[in-house]
Amino acid sequence: MKTINAGFFNHVAAIGLALITLSAGASAATVTFNTNAPGTSYASGGLSLASSGGAAATLTFAPQVDSITGTPSNVNYGIFTLLCNTCTTQANAGGAFFSAFTFNLIITDVTDSATGQFVGTSTGGTVFSDVSPLSITWVPLVLGPGTTNALTGNFGSSTFRISGPTSIVAPNSGIIPGQTTVEGVVDTADEAVPEPASLALLGAGLLFIGVLSRKK
Repeated sequence: MKTINAGFFNHVAAIGLALITLSAGASAATVTFNTNAPGTSYASGGLSLASSGGAAATLTFAPQVDSITGTPSNVNYGIFTLLCNTCTTQANAGGAFFSAFTFNLIITDVTDSATGQFVGTSTGGTVFSDVSPLSITWVPLVLGPGTTNALTGNFGSSTFRISGPTSIVAPNSGIIPGQTTVEGVVDTADEAVPEPASLALLGAGLLFIGVLSRKK
């Protein structure tokens, strides 16, 4: 039987030690993004939409400024706030009517120097203090990776998904009354680099094999 020389096991141990060291410095990928580009607005212009009939009401959008997030992670693309101070309950029929509208949400991927656009549409409806039929449907549902749905630049391995539709809560509903978060997920398509825990486990195994064999 052919004997494997000690040098081979020395190399195995060295590789194991290197992987353990690499795992200590490894970390999940991060992506910086924002939604406050000038193109983020209603199709009619601006970040505030007024009701077109009934009580006076507004649906405003607060965009997300530069946000650094690990991947994959759930993210907040911005917040819609529905305000109607004079609306009454549906039972009292004192509501505000919103015509159909379109909202353009620009994602700026700062990390990859790229931008893309989610287009949201709503059929509108009558809002009461306790009821809101407003719902925004988004297309596309995914931006990236590469140049997919990019307006400028290249998303590289970054993927931006949007959860849809976004149902706008009534003025007196929600954790913060009238506020609805536009939810999504940021991820990276690059799966070539193992997670730190996997690297450490593999390294420890190789190191153990090398040391044990060398002792024998």
